[in-house]
Amino acid sequence: MIRLPSFAYRAPGSLDEAARMLAGEGPAAMLLAGGTDVLPNMKRRQQTPTSLIALRQVGELRVQRGGDDGLELGAGLTLSTLVRDAQLRHDRRYAALWQAVSQVATPHIQNMGTLGGNLCLDTRCTYYNQSQEWRQAIDFCMKRDGKLCWVATSSPKCLAISSSDSAPALLALGARVRLVSTAGEREVPLAALYQNDGIAYLTRRPDEILASVHVDALPGWHSTYLKLRRRGAIDFPVLGVAAAVRMDGPIVAEARIALGAVASAPLLATEAALWLVGHPLDGERVEEAARLAARLAHPVDNTDLGGVFRKRVAREFILRALTALRTAG
Repeated sequence: MIRLPSFAYRAPGSLDEAARMLAGEGPAAMLLAGGTDVLPNMKRRQQTPTSLIALRQVGELRVQRGGDDGLELGAGLTLSTLVRDAQLRHDRRYAALWQAVSQVATPHIQNMGTLGGNLCLDTRCTYYNQSQEWRQAIDFCMKRDGKLCWVATSSPKCLAISSSDSAPALLALGARVRLVSTAGEREVPLAALYQNDGIAYLTRRPDEILASVHVDALPGWHSTYLKLRRRGAIDFPVLGVAAAVRMDGPIVAEARIALGAVASAPLLATEAALWLVGHPLDGERVEEAARLAARLAHPVDNTDLGGVFRKRVAREFILRALTALRTAG
């Protein structure tokens, strides 16, 4: 049995109290929501905070509203709560989000894991997600005290990949996130929360708490999410594709395509989405959009299934997603 290192446990009762604790504890503290990622990482000594600030008792993080002005989803909502949400499941506008969260791991993990936790999921790599002893035997990688990226030893930055399912889905929906700290709060596009660096993969400041996710009403839109993994459950994505379109009759008025698990951040395929606008969602137009979007995928051999294979199937999965939207429309 791999044991957790020692840490202090804090249990704030409000968002303000949690923000004050986080500011007071400094960089040695980490936030704890469901713990499905943080606690295993701590057992492997990938992360060794001296203090955990638990968010389970912060009711403000579990707000859930849906109406004519869109969705407001608290970051503390469990994934299983979202899976059970009838609006998400049956409303084709938000189908990508429901499909994404319903495919995360297993129902047991979904009962504990939260939306905010999945959005802030640590990047993963074959050389990083190992025991302390294993990593020490080969010398630590740059993501944890080492000097090299073992995937590509000449790389100047860490290439660990983003493995969030909800992130590409919410990117395709044009979501925004609210970040709270003792200095105040700010709302930013979800895309601005990420950067393509395996170590500094979030732009969220150390003193900020991701409090909620906001999605506009999206009239006329419909969306979908496809996930590639070896098994039908448990596994992290080795490729995620989210697509959303707004149709004006038979013509695409707006579109978004997002890719997950092919880089250290979820990526928006802006050029491919623009290629669809002003045209029917069929034929060579869809084929070319899939090709353009797949050019963003540069997976490396640091997770399940090889990078070459994942690169090859990216175009096919994008094509399937766009075809599914055409059928749904």
